[in-house]
Amino acid sequence: MLKQYKIRHYDFKLVVLVVALAVIGIVAVGSAEPALQNRQIAGFAFGLFLMLVISLFDYSTLLNLYWLMYLFNLVLLILVIVMGDDAKGSQRWLEMAGIRFQPSEVAKILIILFFAQFIYKHKDQLNSFKYISLCVILFAVPALLVGYQPDLSTTIVICLIFCVIMFTGGLSWKVIGGILAVAIPVFLIFMYLILQPDQTIIPEKHMYQLNRIISFFNKEEFANSLGYQQEYSVMAIGSGQLTGKGYKNNEISSVKNADFIAEQQTDFIFAVIGEEFGFVGACAVIVLVLLISVECMLIARRAKDLAGTIIAAGIGAMIGLQAFINIGVVTYLLPNTGLPLPFVSYGLTSLVSCFIGIGFVLNVGLQCRQK
Repeated sequence: MLKQYKIRHYDFKLVVLVVALAVIGIVAVGSAEPALQNRQIAGFAFGLFLMLVISLFDYSTLLNLYWLMYLFNLVLLILVIVMGDDAKGSQRWLEMAGIRFQPSEVAKILIILFFAQFIYKHKDQLNSFKYISLCVILFAVPALLVGYQPDLSTTIVICLIFCVIMFTGGLSWKVIGGILAVAIPVFLIFMYLILQPDQTIIPEKHMYQLNRIISFFNKEEFANSLGYQQEYSVMAIGSGQLTGKGYKNNEISSVKNADFIAEQQTDFIFAVIGEEFGFVGACAVIVLVLLISVECMLIARRAKDLAGTIIAAGIGAMIGLQAFINIGVVTYLLPNTGLPLPFVSYGLTSLVSCFIGIGFVLNVGLQCRQK
């Protein structure tokens, strides 16, 4: 599994970008919730170690276990439903051997790895109805298990990742056009129906997700209830102006210090960065995320095979899309969802999973076709 690589082919630029973003996360978490900073540092160290180790293992050999990865993913997601910890109305956490983690975060990586090998093995038949249907079915099973927790935000992200995987795998434009011609009208009709006052499509268990969507489109009516968190996060970012109020400032006017933002160490960490480090700090995070995603895509273009291309593109899309949705929520451009900002938000499962994903990308880069 270990191969001899040339050090000059190692993508140290990607490592530096990832470490820089993670360090910003450690600093931000230390301000949002000082008691959690040491745990974030521990997660950073463990994730960095796993990234470096995985980057030296031949991904082609590891992908031979792709069916085991798929089954392992399903087992974890089923265990969450059967014996997972309930928190704030959602059952997303699992504790095994004294370790508490969130399987839906691991599922993103396992889905990318599984389809990288599955599509690589059937690349010549991908555009046939049989294999498109088979891919959709194989994807739908873990996606539905994540959605059942319920975890709508993660379900949306893995659906978007799946779209990127299929496109990268070689899905023809004719097929894509046909799917969009059906999917867009169906989606618009579905949105119209669930927004009706007497709708019965969404079960009671998932009504809070619907209410978040309704509150986004009716900001004035819900400004003091479901929309208040995003209102305060926008105020926090705006109050930071160009260079921010300073790290761990004690200003009374600070939105963060007044505890107006719940979960500020996780989903709304970008608001903390915007308030304390201003426009400069917020732009630094956005630029780092963008550069990481672009670097992953560049590696995908040079990969030695289709499986490597899908891995690098999938991980790059995962980081970029998740960051876009998180920042969109914090800046009130998108409905409120519970998604962490990759490498920045507190959450050891998310942090370590992102490092693992980058580890695979680095190995793809080590085996890239050289110019």
